[in-house]
Amino acid sequence: MTNNMSNTKQTFKDFKEFYLEGVAPLKKENPAFIRLDGKLKGNTRVVFGYFLYADKKWKVNADTHIDRIVLAFNELEKGNDPFVIKALRDHKGEYLAIKGQPVRDSKFYVFA
Repeated sequence: MTNNMSNTKQTFKDFKEFYLEGVAPLKKENPAFIRLDGKLKGNTRVVFGYFLYADKKWKVNADTHIDRIVLAFNELEKGNDPFVIKALRDHKGEYLAIKGQPVRDSKFYVFA
């Protein structure tokens, strides 16, 4: 797979490292970015990066909204686990949701 984000496709040891080393520097360099890929709309299967959580490797899609990642990070910093693991509709995989956030139009696209 080729894309312009290939240099960010690393696996971080946890969500905190993913945020501090992957997302925060991107947002600092590109303050206008709403999504990790810098686009305003459209779906993508491009992977931004991975992190480990609950003994699994989670894939973060590049169309994930940065404000949702910040929301989860802020909860983590308060000592709370921000995530709940849910089954995909076809039950052939799992995704992470942020506790207390709407299921529809979550703008947080993280899959096992």
